[in-house]
Amino acid sequence: MKTNFCRVMRLLTLRHAASEALVNTERGRRYSFSEYHLLTNRIANAIRGELGLARGEHFFTIVENDNLALLHFPTFFKQEATAVFTNYRESMDEHRWQLDLVKPRLVFIELALLERYAPMLRERGITIVVMDPPPQAQEGVLYFWDLVERASAEDNEVEIDVHDNTRLLRFTGGTTGRGKCAMYSFDNLMGTRDASYIERDFGYDESTRCLHIAPLSHGSLILFLATLFAGGTTLTMNQVDLPRWMDLVQAERVTHSFLVPTALYRLLDLQQQQPRDLSSLRTVVYGAAPMSPSKMGSLVATLGNVFVQGYAATEAAMFIAVLNKRDHLNADGTPSRHLGSAGRVNPGVEVFITDAEGRPVPVGATGEIRIRCRATIAGYYGNPEGTAAEFVDGAWRSGDLGYLDEDGFLTLVDRLKDMIITGGFNVYAVEVEAALNAHPAVQMSAVVGVPHEEWGEAVHAEVVLRPGASASEAELIEHAKASLSAYKVPKSVRIVAALPLSPVGKVLRRAVKQPYWAGRERHVH
Repeated sequence: MKTNFCRVMRLLTLRHAASEALVNTERGRRYSFSEYHLLTNRIANAIRGELGLARGEHFFTIVENDNLALLHFPTFFKQEATAVFTNYRESMDEHRWQLDLVKPRLVFIELALLERYAPMLRERGITIVVMDPPPQAQEGVLYFWDLVERASAEDNEVEIDVHDNTRLLRFTGGTTGRGKCAMYSFDNLMGTRDASYIERDFGYDESTRCLHIAPLSHGSLILFLATLFAGGTTLTMNQVDLPRWMDLVQAERVTHSFLVPTALYRLLDLQQQQPRDLSSLRTVVYGAAPMSPSKMGSLVATLGNVFVQGYAATEAAMFIAVLNKRDHLNADGTPSRHLGSAGRVNPGVEVFITDAEGRPVPVGATGEIRIRCRATIAGYYGNPEGTAAEFVDGAWRSGDLGYLDEDGFLTLVDRLKDMIITGGFNVYAVEVEAALNAHPAVQMSAVVGVPHEEWGEAVHAEVVLRPGASASEAELIEHAKASLSAYKVPKSVRIVAALPLSPVGKVLRRAVKQPYWAGRERHVH
């Protein structure tokens, strides 16, 4: 089956022509659906016309959210080349590795990176397109808006196969090592869109105003597609600036957004200290990392019952499980016992829990979560070994440990690689972090296994305190004893100013763990 996306978006434009489709808040750009359709026509026609990219070739993006919104779904669905999304805030070394893997013919890049990246790109023979005007013309560097101005705004006749043609390459977060490159078909991404409509609590419609502070190359991608097809408005931010996010929610009457737990913890403190009018918020999606149930209870009390948890992954980029608003609270308004879960599995998604040999385990038993759904990718680009290891009969081995309860709620226990084995007992870092995060002085924590001569590993915690709060290491250990079995209680706690975070806001446990295992034989994941 094939599709012509210019026609698809033309029909969407007839339905929502004058409505606001896109607002780039930091560059002050606003586009109606009609304007956005014509603009993305021009960009797509420039890529396939003047720039000359064809099917099987790649263009690479090292850009912020404002500019990535112009190179997103409409653009790469309207031409034959494959888009490659990377996180703008990754290191140059990581971008170099990614470039050498996918070998793009063209890179769209922010002006701020041009001087540093240009030699590396020229060495590889890559055409450079800079997104904002350079102070002076440079040989071999093209200016994005000049290309757009010269390109046709007319619909084209490009047809893409919905199943076989890779439309997007995107890198996994690499929280446990170097990332992999996921391959998406058109239908994978339509699965992403449709899963957002199955759970009604997301509430997408023409009045949606969705503000993206998280990278559009990663988790926020899911909300982008759902907002576009519902006729809503996408608003973009480039910096993880929570006070500005709060100001924009107030000024733009934002209804939807996506925030990782670490950002929500900071938001809770900010709203309690310097409250804004955030009453327009209808749905705040959170995910990408475990959420502290106690902190979520405080967030609901502060901002209202606007939260929906979505469990997704790069390899299955749709909401696999959803903890909806109703399941956050009991009928009497008290926090639900399900707050520690990822919610119920989305209808139509196949989730099963297996033991180490791949055999399904009973309800309530912990094992590896395996996922098969419309958005499950076929594998990793240029990595047949990784594909063979992680995809079995079309199901993705998530590497997450979890269980399904008798009510159908999926609970994530930990990452397989983050499980601590101490004295023969399995300890799940997430459970210990939840206990520590329940302390009123704690903003966030990271729990890892550190070397111990007798037990192999000992449970260790590194903790960030809330601004102005105080607590001793001994006090936090005593607090954990109230809710954890003795072997799970941290044997040591270190209070730190900050924890290492990935570019998308996940705590990097491997970076916390590494100094303790330096020079030892044990591998640090």
